[in-house]
Amino acid sequence: MAVKIRLRRMGAKKVPFYRIVVADARYPRDGRFIEEIGYYNPLAEPADVKLDAEKARQWIQNGAQPTDTVKSLLKKHGVI
Repeated sequence: MAVKIRLRRMGAKKVPFYRIVVADARYPRDGRFIEEIGYYNPLAEPADVKLDAEKARQWIQNGAQPTDTVKSLLKKHGVI
């Protein structure tokens, strides 16, 4: 089972808001997920990110692969 840490799109049309979730790679983008570990609001100035760093580290140690966008967010917050 390939586990990914990725963004789940929320919010209204043209007003995106993302939740950072851990999900099986076979599930759809906004479908079922295993655990929610944070959120990301790109429209706020500066971009608003809240992340449970301890859960993110634990999932990465267990083999979860972050997507490119999530990887850059994790690097900015010192998780990776």
